[in-house]
Amino acid sequence: MTIIPTQWELPSPVPPHVRARYPHLHPIIQQILYNRGVTEPDDVAEFFGQRTRSDDPFRLIGVTEAVTRLRRAIQQGRAIAVYGDFDADGVTSTAVMVQTLRALGAQVTPYIPHRVDEGYGLNTGALEWLKSQGIRTVVTVDCGIRAMEEVAFGKAIGLEMIITDHHSIGSEVPDADVVVNPKLPESKYPFRDFAGVGVAFKLAQALLRVEANSPVAPKPVTLTEEDLLDLVALGTVADIMPLVGENRILVQRGLEALRAAHRPGIRALAQRSGLDPREIDATAIGFRLGPRLNAAGRLESAVLAYNLLMATTSAQAEEIAYQLDMLNRQRQALTNEAVQWAIRELGDHPPEHVLLVARDDLNPGIAGLVASRLKEHYFRPALVAHLNGDAARGSARSIPQFHITHALDQCAELLIRYGGHAAAAGFTLPIDNLPQLRRCLNAIAAEQIRPADLIKSLDIDVIAPLRELDYALLNKLQELEPTGSANPRPVIAIPDLLVKGQYLVGSEGKHLKLRLSDGVVTFDAIAFGQAQRTEPLPMRVDVAAYLTENVWRDRRSLQLQILDIKPAGRGVPPELRPA
Repeated sequence: MTIIPTQWELPSPVPPHVRARYPHLHPIIQQILYNRGVTEPDDVAEFFGQRTRSDDPFRLIGVTEAVTRLRRAIQQGRAIAVYGDFDADGVTSTAVMVQTLRALGAQVTPYIPHRVDEGYGLNTGALEWLKSQGIRTVVTVDCGIRAMEEVAFGKAIGLEMIITDHHSIGSEVPDADVVVNPKLPESKYPFRDFAGVGVAFKLAQALLRVEANSPVAPKPVTLTEEDLLDLVALGTVADIMPLVGENRILVQRGLEALRAAHRPGIRALAQRSGLDPREIDATAIGFRLGPRLNAAGRLESAVLAYNLLMATTSAQAEEIAYQLDMLNRQRQALTNEAVQWAIRELGDHPPEHVLLVARDDLNPGIAGLVASRLKEHYFRPALVAHLNGDAARGSARSIPQFHITHALDQCAELLIRYGGHAAAAGFTLPIDNLPQLRRCLNAIAAEQIRPADLIKSLDIDVIAPLRELDYALLNKLQELEPTGSANPRPVIAIPDLLVKGQYLVGSEGKHLKLRLSDGVVTFDAIAFGQAQRTEPLPMRVDVAAYLTENVWRDRRSLQLQILDIKPAGRGVPPELRPA
């Protein structure tokens, strides 16, 4: 695969009046916060956890009514089902709600649909089966906000329907008994970008707070809000939700709980991932824990991942963690093969703004992963579908300039069902409608996407000379954790470096290792997956990189993790080089 050229977006300098607001911060940290829009003293204090704004769950529309109905169901002994989704967000959401309701003494059953057999979200067959099993109240987590017909069906057969979700809202809201979603147009809650597990946690938080003052449980409740935060951190990071505002606070607290690893399943999954639980951070969730949790729903049943999180013994947890690890290896192999096939199909320079590929032998569980890889490779929206009989079911991933779910809204007459948010969506449609969907989306994209939007870009946080990168700065950068969506790891542009060594490393020579010097200090640098740069680099280069620490046989040293390399002066113009 060729490397797509990347345009560096260099930062605007911090104005002097903004710097004056927080003179106690390192200048590089000031620049990074300014890039993130964190410029007011209260915002800075919240960012660093020195001040927490109100997190009153009852400010969310529907929470008070949902609490009332669930407590009534518990008091009356009515059976409750928690209906989740098959990804890590849905699985953690299900675990949060089931654990909370059981702590309150509820008769509660988890239900997670099968990706292949049932597809995403509510389905009438599942609701009918739940009713036959004696369920009277259904609480959805991480799904349901676009399930108009399914919610109507559930109510028609006598189910009490409580919808909790975080996905984008369509032109209508289901006629459920209660709807909890911070994206409701009339919502006044100060934060809107929770994961599904974040919304489930707000309802759990409300239930526990009311229980503390007015008990309905048959015995004292020992479960606390803090006991659920490890699940909140897992689901929020794995679902690539923005790590700003209340999400950032919840994930910070949740990471502390994950590192304590009080759940046998967390301990076992960390061990299988090659992690010491004490080292779990957002990156570890995104690249090690999350993929293994997701592997269950992609290739088998997500109930396996749910059982891991709810496991009560180490033996049970270790067996499930082993199965998840094996599924994840299988998932990686299937994804790599499918991506290579798709790139062969699309070629090096596909003419369309929106890419769509489909095949009948694609494992539907990896469609989203393949779409994500295509989106990254071509830097344009990508849809990948599995063909099954007369229907195509798939996933879409999009670039920041194109809200994929809003685009699907405009093509809704071609679809059987769909849902998602700005960057990702799932969809089902008749196979015969695939060509029309491609044309519809590309017509919308032609109006919304400029040619410049399809040039892959890299946001640079700060320009700094190599000699200023030291352990003191690394420690300061670590104060910005957790990093992720909307608060990415800081990218440093380091100009005019001498290439003193260049060679390939890794089991298959996939990675590029460099020795770089500014004439004062010399750093090792690693460019993961950039073995395609087989041509010799110029003698002097500009690099964009993360500042990291390399640990090898108990020896620690600073290292650059390179994201992009350009000939000197092509990334950072000479006039912008630090003195």
